[in-house]
Amino acid sequence: MLGKLIQKFTLFDLVLLALMACLGIATKPIIVPLTHIITGPLFVPGGVIAGGFYMLWIVLGAALVQKPGTATLIAIVQAIMVTATGIFGTHGFFNIFTYILPGLAVDLVMLISRHRGCCIGCCFAGGIAANISGTALVNLVFFRLPWIPLLLSIACAALSGGLGGIIAYSLTKQLEKSGLSSLLGRGDKHA
Repeated sequence: MLGKLIQKFTLFDLVLLALMACLGIATKPIIVPLTHIITGPLFVPGGVIAGGFYMLWIVLGAALVQKPGTATLIAIVQAIMVTATGIFGTHGFFNIFTYILPGLAVDLVMLISRHRGCCIGCCFAGGIAANISGTALVNLVFFRLPWIPLLLSIACAALSGGLGGIIAYSLTKQLEKSGLSSLLGRGDKHA
């Protein structure tokens, strides 16, 4: 099944997917400690705020490639990298689920909206879906926060996820202006 999905992508698409996965992993250890300064006193996990900014790479990849399953493939690559290297925390095998769910959420938003990262609305919604799903699953598996901190966490996740989606949309437009859309085979349809 995964082989059939991958056949829909060009080599350039797959290189972009790998790049987005690596950028998401690389930015996480930089952003999370900075957000702990803000979220620590509120008893909100730092990843809730940081998630919107390292999950923007999943939305950006989906917006650039514009093929079904793009976000999920990016998330699968991230899950494999993190699980194989063991570089983030003690989540172990559960990393597979906590990393893949946000990618599935972005693809679901793109499927339901019939958009592929072409407008600010679908990127905004994709960022929200990615960060809320990741926050909810991490809470369910690890933190088990009481209701009030959980609702605060989900609200913060929606805000930072939406901001991450807006940033992803802005980056997409800048990359398209630089001529990337012709490399992706889309011509000027989104210029």
